[in-house]
Amino acid sequence: MNDKGKARSLGQWGEALVVEDLRGRGWRIAAKNFRCRMGEIDIIAEDGTYLVFVEVKLRKDNRFGSAREAVTTAKQRKLRITAELYLSMHPTGLQPRFDVAEIYAPEGIRTQKPDICYIENAF
Repeated sequence: MNDKGKARSLGQWGEALVVEDLRGRGWRIAAKNFRCRMGEIDIIAEDGTYLVFVEVKLRKDNRFGSAREAVTTAKQRKLRITAELYLSMHPTGLQPRFDVAEIYAPEGIRTQKPDICYIENAF
């Protein structure tokens, strides 16, 4: 598997961890990897009050900065536009919110207990 394939596999693993965590909290997963020409939203979930657009960021460690720092202003703009399209296609009446899930996995997929830091209302 090439580096791009490994990164994609690692990203899917991280997203699956977050989905499992959210379901454990009683949230309903409305969509995963919603794509349009403007961007992609990793996870869209409902907690009863909010329709939550979740950006998942996975890193080995925070030596070069926190994972959340990768959600730049430009990335936030793309996420908002993509969320607007999703909402126009799937109106729910729920209040939208943007969260970020940071995952730190020093051994990648082999990490036994990855650290998940979940940031509600991140931007």
